[in-house]
Amino acid sequence: MELPPDLLHQAHYWMRLTRALDDRGTFLHKQSKIVGGYFSQIGHEAISVGAALALGADDVVAPMHRDLGAYLVRGITPQRILAQYLGRVDGVSHGRDGNIHGMGDLNYGIVGFISHLPASLPVMVGMAHAFVLKGEARVAMGFYGDGGSSQGLSHEALNWAATFRLPMVFICENNQYAYSTPVARQMHVANIADRALGYGMPGAVVDGNDFSAVYHAARTAVERARSGEGPTLIECKTMRMRGHAIHDNMAYVPPALLEEWAQRDPILRLEAHMRERALLDDAALNDLLVRIETELDAAQAFAEQSPYPDPATLTDGVYAEGGFL
Repeated sequence: MELPPDLLHQAHYWMRLTRALDDRGTFLHKQSKIVGGYFSQIGHEAISVGAALALGADDVVAPMHRDLGAYLVRGITPQRILAQYLGRVDGVSHGRDGNIHGMGDLNYGIVGFISHLPASLPVMVGMAHAFVLKGEARVAMGFYGDGGSSQGLSHEALNWAATFRLPMVFICENNQYAYSTPVARQMHVANIADRALGYGMPGAVVDGNDFSAVYHAARTAVERARSGEGPTLIECKTMRMRGHAIHDNMAYVPPALLEEWAQRDPILRLEAHMRERALLDDAALNDLLVRIETELDAAQAFAEQSPYPDPATLTDGVYAEGGFL
């Protein structure tokens, strides 16, 4: 089923913005303007954007460190993201974190990333259960990776969601390596989504570098969850095209594997599809790239002009104010 042109144009913008913002962050890190680790998500754009676009305005999502597109789609601006990276007061965590770990904003239905994977999943299952108890037609979506799928919390979350038929969508990003451990050294199943049957829920395996495939699967799962039919596990097969973090040179990954996946770049594939449907040409692509670079130049200027937080506010938000909640 062909997706409508306006959705493809939206996806193209968000995926190109995600890639450009990722590159901008890498550049700022090399300039020593971003202190500490920096996590690239190049190769994951179709997953984060495709899944996020399938959600409704009142739904909630818990992205990970390679889901920059989901943050953007849901409403966190490049200005706030770059200010976050630079540890400035206008960042999402107001300068309390210089990394993506502080990137939560419930005003946009985004639950902040929990570094210990897949600890976000039980949180999202809890929110999904709350929606049921409150009679709200809302859906929770949680992202995790192939490495996180081997952790106990993922099994507990999947089992709970299935047992109580919760409106939950699990997005497993199988990018071949949990840091330096390949999938073949983690499990003896062909697909992570095959495990869904053991919990009593549908499992789907999709090409994570194909926006249309991700969107269709996520949309089907969201609609199923919202109608009361319970959770779905979607495994998106992709490849992490840069190291676990900026310091990782990926020496453990065969170069031929990276070259193979580079030929399946999710953005280039979407653009090829749009060209086939006469929805994109060289002039339109160039205009979009110029527009995005202009947006990011303004966002970087905003972030660099944002002040560092006042040390006197260090403990603000650590404890609940005004007594017990």
